[in-house]
Amino acid sequence: MLRRFLMAMVASVFASGVAQAEPGVSASTIRVGTIQDLSGPIAMLGAPIRDGMLLRFEEANARGGVHGRKLELHSEDSGYDPKRAVLATRKLLTRDEVFAFVGNLGTPVVMASMPLALEAGRPHLFPFSPHQATYAPLHPLKFQLFAPYQDYMNAAVREMLTRGGYQRVGLLFQDDDYGHEVKKGVEAGLAQRGMTLVEAVGYKRGATDFASQIARLRAADCDLVVLATVVRETVASVTEARKTGWPVDMLVTASGYSAQTHELGGAAVEGLYGVSVMPLPYADGANSALADWIGRYKQRFGAAPNIWSAMGYNVADVFIQGLEAAGPDLTAQRFVDGMESVHTTRDFFGSPEYRFSKTDHLGNRVGRLARIENGRWALISDYLQ
Repeated sequence: MLRRFLMAMVASVFASGVAQAEPGVSASTIRVGTIQDLSGPIAMLGAPIRDGMLLRFEEANARGGVHGRKLELHSEDSGYDPKRAVLATRKLLTRDEVFAFVGNLGTPVVMASMPLALEAGRPHLFPFSPHQATYAPLHPLKFQLFAPYQDYMNAAVREMLTRGGYQRVGLLFQDDDYGHEVKKGVEAGLAQRGMTLVEAVGYKRGATDFASQIARLRAADCDLVVLATVVRETVASVTEARKTGWPVDMLVTASGYSAQTHELGGAAVEGLYGVSVMPLPYADGANSALADWIGRYKQRFGAAPNIWSAMGYNVADVFIQGLEAAGPDLTAQRFVDGMESVHTTRDFFGSPEYRFSKTDHLGNRVGRLARIENGRWALISDYLQ
C-alpha cells in the first residue's frame, strides 16, 4: 500500500509533462547534479569524490554514453554549509534541470538538500551520509549504497569490546546529524553488552582545537574513545590526546578512514582503529585492474587517487548500472524500476556487493575493522554483522 502511494505521488509530479522530455534528459544527454564541499572544512573529501565521478562519466561517454546519451556532471560547492547546500540544490533543479542527484557529501548538507530534491521528483542517490533518513522510510526516489552509521558502529563497537575488553567507552562527536547518528549506533552496541557511555563530548563543525574535549574524556577515565569525526578533526583529536601523553585506544567512523588521516597525522595516529566500508586504493600491492585505474586517474587529474576518489567512481558506476537497467526511454519511474533490479558484483576495488529491491533501497549494511599499522590502514576483520 505504501509503495503504491509513493509511486503514484512520483507519477503525479510528471503527469503534466508526459509529452515533454524528462527534466535533465534529452535525446543526447543526461544531466546529473552533485553537491560537494570544494572550499570548506572537508574539501579534501569533496574534490576527489567529484573527480572520481567525473572519471567514470567520461569513460562511459567515451564508449558512447548510456543508451546513446552522454552524461553531464554539474557540481556545486556547499562549503559544508547547509544553507549554501539549499541554494545549490535550487540552482541544480531550476537552472541546470538535473535528472538526479548523485553522491552529495555530508550529513548536514544532505539533510537540508534532500527534501528539495525529493519534492521536485528527482532521484536522490548514494549520498556520502550513511544516515538512516537517506534510505528510510522507503521512498521510491531514495537509494543508498553506504552502510548506515547506526548499523556499522553498533557492530564495530561490539567487535572492539570483544577484542579489547574495554570497560569505559567515551565518544567525541560532531554536534549535528552525523554525530548524533553515530552516537545512536555506539549506544546500541554498548547496550547489547549491558554498558553505557561514560562520557560523550560534542564539538561544532570546523573546530580545530580539541583540548577541552580530550581533557573531559580523559577525566572520565575512558579506555576506548569513539570518534564521530572527519579527517582533519580525527587527526587533531588523536594528536591532542597523544600530545598530553594519553595513549587511549580510539576508533573512528568510516568518515575518518582515509589515507589522508595517516598522511596528515603521521606517528600520532599510529594504532588508530577505523571502520572501512570500501578498501583504500593503495598502489602498493594493487591488482592489475586497480593499478590500471590508478594510472588513468593520475593521468586525468595529475594526482594520486584516494578512498574518496574510489568511492566517487563507485557511486557513479552504480548509477550507470541503474541507467542501463532503466532502458532507453528514461524517466524517473523507469529509473527506479531499473535501480530496484541492480545487484552488483565485487569489483576491482574490493567493494562489497550492492543489492536493491522493491522493498529495500539500502545496498549494503556492513563494514570491516581496520587499523593504522606502519603508516597505512590494514584491514583486521571480515565484514561485521
